[in-house]
Amino acid sequence: MRITGISTHVVGTPWRNLTYVQVHTDEGITGVGETRMLGRTDALLGYLREAETNHLAGSDPFAVEDLVRRMKYGDYGRAGEIVMSGIACVEMACWDIKGKALGVPVWQLLGGKVTDRVKAYANGWYTVERTPEAFHKAAAKVVERGYRALKLDPFGTGHFELDHAETLHSISLVEAVRDAIGPEAELLVEMHGRFSPATAVRIAGELERFHPSWLEEPVPPENLKALAKVADKTPLPIATGERIHDRIEFRELFESQAADIIQPDVGHIGGIGETRKLAATAETHYVLIAPHNVGGSVLTAASLQLAGCTPNFKILEHFNDFADAEIKKVVKGAPQVVDGYFQLSHEPGLGVELDTEAAAEFPQQQARFDLWAEGWEKRDPTGGRGE
Repeated sequence: MRITGISTHVVGTPWRNLTYVQVHTDEGITGVGETRMLGRTDALLGYLREAETNHLAGSDPFAVEDLVRRMKYGDYGRAGEIVMSGIACVEMACWDIKGKALGVPVWQLLGGKVTDRVKAYANGWYTVERTPEAFHKAAAKVVERGYRALKLDPFGTGHFELDHAETLHSISLVEAVRDAIGPEAELLVEMHGRFSPATAVRIAGELERFHPSWLEEPVPPENLKALAKVADKTPLPIATGERIHDRIEFRELFESQAADIIQPDVGHIGGIGETRKLAATAETHYVLIAPHNVGGSVLTAASLQLAGCTPNFKILEHFNDFADAEIKKVVKGAPQVVDGYFQLSHEPGLGVELDTEAAAEFPQQQARFDLWAEGWEKRDPTGGRGE
């Protein structure tokens, strides 16, 4: 079997574009992969056009390891977000092809299942007025739908510092959500890398009484010593990793012991196999994995294949029951959350198919997500807290 070419399909929403890549073969089997880019979709498409000629056409889709190695290192330049995202889409599609050809789900090819269901947490649910009353009402609807975990970013625009009034308001939102969901549901707090270590530690102290399951990106991701400073001064678990695009770059994070949960994005870090390797390394450091997952249903399906065979997998993010729910129709067999959990698919490959006609109903948009813009929470369709 050989790859004959690829086709790309961009599904647009006001706040992000989702890129679907179909990999075609000479035996008529087509696989699909997905990623989401923020402000770099055209660059990704340009890279994929070059990669199709340089690496993909004529390659064996079963030789996933070799293909990833060639795409990552064969152009000499260091692979960053765009290249690793392109690799991820192709890599997922190759696993999909391999599973379909052999008649087994991808998790079976990666060591077999360790679970039949995967806990989900809701995101994208709080596109409401930024008041305790509105957050309380919205959070209550999430648990009514069966979710047993949800995430929120309660903080307004800020850079390093958060003044007293904004701190009190942000904490009041968390308090309202905890009251709405009760003591048993998991509450995850997103900080989006806004704060200095001192501010993050101060806010963490305010949040302790609400027992969040993690604090996500309390400081900007570039300085791991700053993250370690926060981890040393709070008993709350620290989660990070969505903006690291090469598993090798996690080495320093593991050595610092600054994170309790890592959050690689399967669509940005080179795909399922690369994330599986990273998860195994994380396990040796007693670190859990909870992938960043803000795309559509193909990316969710790929993340669930990883979850099925990964012992230290904690939980999976899910947007498409709340933000842009209509795009679920783009993917046949889209994973569903029932009573707070995804059931592991036993269908061959990723267990999903792209509906290209449905995808065409959502053309690419000039999507914009700017956490730092003044009034960002009002302009962004997701309330600016989409990730």
